[in-house]
Amino acid sequence: MKLGIIGLPQSGKTTIFNALTRSNTPTSASAGRIEVHTAVVDVPDPRVTKLSGMFNPKKTIFAKVTYADIAGLESGSAKSGISGQLLNQLNQMEGLILIVRGFTDENVMHPSGTVNPLRDVDGMLTELLLNDLIAVERKLEKLTEERKKGGTDKVVNARQTELFEKLHATLSDNKPLRSMEFTNEEQKELASYGLLTRKPILTVFNMGEGQTAPDAQLDHPSVALMGKLEMEIAQLSAEDAAVFMEEYGIKELSLNRMINLSYDLLKVQTFFTVGEDEVRAWTTKRGASAAESAAEIHTDLQRGFVRAEVVAYEDLVSLGSMNEAKAKGKLRLEGKEYPVKDGDIMHIRSSL
Repeated sequence: MKLGIIGLPQSGKTTIFNALTRSNTPTSASAGRIEVHTAVVDVPDPRVTKLSGMFNPKKTIFAKVTYADIAGLESGSAKSGISGQLLNQLNQMEGLILIVRGFTDENVMHPSGTVNPLRDVDGMLTELLLNDLIAVERKLEKLTEERKKGGTDKVVNARQTELFEKLHATLSDNKPLRSMEFTNEEQKELASYGLLTRKPILTVFNMGEGQTAPDAQLDHPSVALMGKLEMEIAQLSAEDAAVFMEEYGIKELSLNRMINLSYDLLKVQTFFTVGEDEVRAWTTKRGASAAESAAEIHTDLQRGFVRAEVVAYEDLVSLGSMNEAKAKGKLRLEGKEYPVKDGDIMHIRSSL
């Protein structure tokens, strides 16, 4: 799961990236190329901590999200399309984190001269939409030229023309492509085009101390945090951070909410494996079958799948042990088509 962090220059992208990664690594362009920094972050989940306390394993592993700090968007870039280097990086992301500046700082000039988060978020969303519109129009022009020249597969051309005309109608109505529903065949057709508004988006309002986020009417989730303050806290030791948070009345870092929203953004869920050696959170898509989820652990488990021993997290915790869960009939055997639920604890039986 990889999410790209983007935003206008001076929006605090790197500050938030550093808060997430507990580092001071800056992101900058060098020698005419875009330099991207990535980091893997644990997804906060109290269920993992609880299960670890029950089983006392040698290792405890949380689910992960990978963040990539990417070069800033330039206002007006969609007139000619987002640069090829930047577009290539964005295409590799499963989702986008849009950092919007809300803080004021006399020493850090805003590229537009004034701080206006609503203007900036609207402008960046428009940049992404216009970039897709340009790409779709170019594809339709190419399809028209192919029809005129002949010699191409007429069925494929007709199918693609119908699909891209639907995309064009949605974008022309100022709606992102993620608002559309696609068949499996259409999703495969579009996979190689890197249309940015198909990707899920989380907007992060980077505010100053004491500021509240603007009331933005967005079609996607958003969160407000104080990037500079949270970066400072993240770089403290656990003990010092706890003292600092207590002193300022901070019950939970907004970064944790951002990470959880990021995880949720990708429409995935968590299942667990437990034992004396390891308690681990695994990620699988929502609605995935037991066999598909087994592949997240190892592809051999999917190929040799026989049965899954399954118990719900709530049942295991309330009963206190696997033996009690089995005695009470809460530990059950499920087949390969069983739809895994968030929080399921599974042991996969395999013939391999």
